[in-house]
Amino acid sequence: MTEEGGMNTISFRSVLKISGLILLISASSFLLCIPVALIYSEPVSPFLLAFVTALTPGALLYFLINSPLHQKVTSREGYLSVTLGWIMLVISGTFPYIFSHELKGFVNMLFESVSGYTTTGASILTEVESLSKSVLFWRSLTHWIGGIGIILLVIIVLPSLKVGGYSLFSLESSLKEKILPRTKSIAITVLMIYLLLTALLVILLTAGGMNLFDSICHSFGTVATGGFSTKNTSIAGYSGYIQYVLGIFMFLSAASFVVFYFILKRNFSRVKANEELWFYLFFTTASVVAVTLVLYTGTERNFEVAFRHAFFQVTSTISTTGFATTDYNVWPQAALVMIFLLMFAGGSTGSTTGGIKMARHLIALKNLRNVTVRLLHPSAVIPVKLNGQVVPESINSLMTVFIQLYVIIFIAGTLIILVSGIPAIEAAGASVSALSCVGPGFGASGNMGNYAHFNAVAKLTMVVLMIIGRLEIFTILALFTRTFWKK
Repeated sequence: MTEEGGMNTISFRSVLKISGLILLISASSFLLCIPVALIYSEPVSPFLLAFVTALTPGALLYFLINSPLHQKVTSREGYLSVTLGWIMLVISGTFPYIFSHELKGFVNMLFESVSGYTTTGASILTEVESLSKSVLFWRSLTHWIGGIGIILLVIIVLPSLKVGGYSLFSLESSLKEKILPRTKSIAITVLMIYLLLTALLVILLTAGGMNLFDSICHSFGTVATGGFSTKNTSIAGYSGYIQYVLGIFMFLSAASFVVFYFILKRNFSRVKANEELWFYLFFTTASVVAVTLVLYTGTERNFEVAFRHAFFQVTSTISTTGFATTDYNVWPQAALVMIFLLMFAGGSTGSTTGGIKMARHLIALKNLRNVTVRLLHPSAVIPVKLNGQVVPESINSLMTVFIQLYVIIFIAGTLIILVSGIPAIEAAGASVSALSCVGPGFGASGNMGNYAHFNAVAKLTMVVLMIIGRLEIFTILALFTRTFWKK
């Protein structure tokens, strides 16, 4: 933390005030579930109690702490605020589950809340359809809130805090080439795009025969790349039309919101210059083609069904949504291995997806190319470029470190879950699925299963992995360094 302001003492007043604001936002979100409860003649008390429980500490922290929010936050306060804010959010997210008594056990409630807000979509529910409509709505709403939170975090907060490699994201957007002069107007524009995508998807789903309630819940899960469904069989029971529509919107939601911004402003030259977008398009197309061929030649499916299943499940995995139309556990081994590898991929930077992300894969490939060139031309100096701009060496090495840390944390997660008594294939699936915020794993916890049979240690390990993955590793890692807490 050598950058300016990094070595200042942490102002805990600012950090607590931000946490208070997050609790107030959380409290107001509970009120959105009350109309749903009223429409379906369900009790509103769980949401009113949740509202009061979050509002009280939120108001105390926000209004009693005398610290202006608009003052410049140091990078250390930023790291701490982001981490603490997410912890506050996921704990308050359990309140409707606690007060409705529809989920049993605090670990299960925490798992469902973390999975919702981190847009993972892993679930401990064996009977989704037995939940009340208002609680199902809350569950899907946590995706939608978590999704917009992540986009704003990646587009605005992390670059301004100079968090490891997020100046890479600002290379393409907010610092080097200001997409908008003010942070506030960026946030509002991004929110408008997010709302527009959600509304458009609701319209298309209802047009395809899905009822309005399910359309809204599935739209929340798709645009936020979350994956909570209101049905036990996810998307398998719906028509081909609905499967294609959701597949297309999962694909769109995994693209960078900066790209949507440039499209909105008709700045097509910037869209054309966005290398990550073209790499994402190529990578997804190649994966869909490969899985389609395996399903068409290795199973009884006709070509359309093979393509639809491949398109949906590949897009669902790369976008880290986790919706399902068919059980991939029974696919040929080659296709299953591809799905496992795709869990690490992730969509674009500045989208709601988890995973390693396309920009990092792209930079890793460019480094690999440079290494092979240097074998023939040892003295060659070849800068790594992204979108026509040179990636600074410090950021370049951070990208490599990120991927290495990702693999190390995945292995550690797998080992802990394995030691807790979960079979190896399921442990590995659960670890990568939680870290990449995908949702489904393999075996009994595959895309047609759930994590109800996991023990408390395995569930809590997944909770930690989901938060680490969602906050992009460095944010959390910084808190565990000695220099962070030194004055």
